[in-house]
Amino acid sequence: MIRAFSVDSVRRAESAAMADLPDGELMQRAATGLAEVVAARLEQRDGDRVVALVGSGDNGGDAAYAAARLAADGHNVAVVLLSDRAHEDGVEAARGAGCVVLAAESDPDEVTATLGEADVVVDGVTGIGGSAGLRESAVRLRDAVPETAYVVSVDLPSGSDPAGIEPGETFFADETVTFSLAKPVHLLPAGEAATGLLTVVEIGVEEPERAAVERLTRADIAEMWPVPGPFDDKYTRGVLGVVAGGERYPGAAVLATTAAATAGVGMVRYVGPPTPTGLVHAAVPEAVPGKGRVQAWLVGPGLDSGDRTSPGRAQLRAAEDALGEDVPCVVDAGALDLLSKPRSAPTLLTPHVGELARLAKRLRPRGLPRAGRSEASWVQMTRERPVLVARAVADRLDATVLVKGAVTVVVPPTSTGLPVRSQSDGPAWLATAGAGDVLAGLAGALAASGCSMLDTGSMAAAVHGMAADRANPGGPVRALDVAHALGRTVAGVLTEPA
Repeated sequence: MIRAFSVDSVRRAESAAMADLPDGELMQRAATGLAEVVAARLEQRDGDRVVALVGSGDNGGDAAYAAARLAADGHNVAVVLLSDRAHEDGVEAARGAGCVVLAAESDPDEVTATLGEADVVVDGVTGIGGSAGLRESAVRLRDAVPETAYVVSVDLPSGSDPAGIEPGETFFADETVTFSLAKPVHLLPAGEAATGLLTVVEIGVEEPERAAVERLTRADIAEMWPVPGPFDDKYTRGVLGVVAGGERYPGAAVLATTAAATAGVGMVRYVGPPTPTGLVHAAVPEAVPGKGRVQAWLVGPGLDSGDRTSPGRAQLRAAEDALGEDVPCVVDAGALDLLSKPRSAPTLLTPHVGELARLAKRLRPRGLPRAGRSEASWVQMTRERPVLVARAVADRLDATVLVKGAVTVVVPPTSTGLPVRSQSDGPAWLATAGAGDVLAGLAGALAASGCSMLDTGSMAAAVHGMAADRANPGGPVRALDVAHALGRTVAGVLTEPA
């Protein structure tokens, strides 16, 4: 499992490590590891010219000392100071090792020309003591970095929020080198794209007990996945009730039930009007029609909350009945419109950004920044701050919230004390109609097997992405093909080497 830790936890862990070390030893270890990574990238690129951008924080000191090491090893290194408060000893070490030292404010033309010749740029502008966004002077430097240069950020991409919550103008790194402990920014939507390749250099800081963000690996999923034993039957493996689809969106029912059955649920009970019922029985003949005892419900894929026809009203009543039962429930798409208060049983919501924005606008949970009256303004806020909005909704409804995206986050209520989970396992091709219905069916199967909502959401997000890769590696995928690939994907996770 990949674990990331809050800034406060990191600072406490670093302080504990420094208490047993000579003064400055931790920074020297960080600088050594950083220099080794940069030297390796220079060799891979057959380059020699390094430009280190040095800010006033400790990561600026890391960058300056790394520059000194690289220069001492014979590389052509320039150091650009963004502040007159840059780490004095680090800058002196760089100057003493033969680095060219420039000031961004007083030597702008020379700095721009120097950056234009760089093979590797070391971004040490801001670190975990910073906040979202860059000053104009830093933006100018970032924009002067040539496209051909390989950017290595120190600890985190400068300008990104260390907590991974707030958006802002940022450096985009090809690689981020952090030390001993990953931070939330590396794994959450606001920072992962800017992080690039994440390299963790061990410098002797012990992991805190509690992580702020976690990401499951294949090995984690193999250990956690509900595998039936010799005395299990279809009932003990889990019965999933599905209220999905309607006369307008019948295909959602097919996708969700196919996914649940293929992922290994013991039984699917499908509740729906005539058209989707016929399609479900043709595609998933093992699905059992009508209501009955279930271990969990999946409610909402393809549900039209505005359908006032007789079949539509009946489907809405079935959805409301399912939400009222005291069993775990995965709530997707149209059924999100039916929620206004916490349920009595574990609940996982699976909205995309637009659905989460609509839900937040209706519920007005505490803890959100002010948004305009329009739905577009709420969507913009949610797209920029998905974890923040998901947390507010999770707390309001006492539910776990999975927000679908290139980086999918699974956010439990604050009261649980559990970390956020973050998964980024699927190709961009997975952004296609019906993919969410498949994800919901997969999540429903896991919920029916007895998994917690946090494990259900994170495992479903991971395996969903892996199945998309398996369905058509490197190319476009159909949602139905992803559903059909789930069984082989799960088998691969359980039996193939990680």
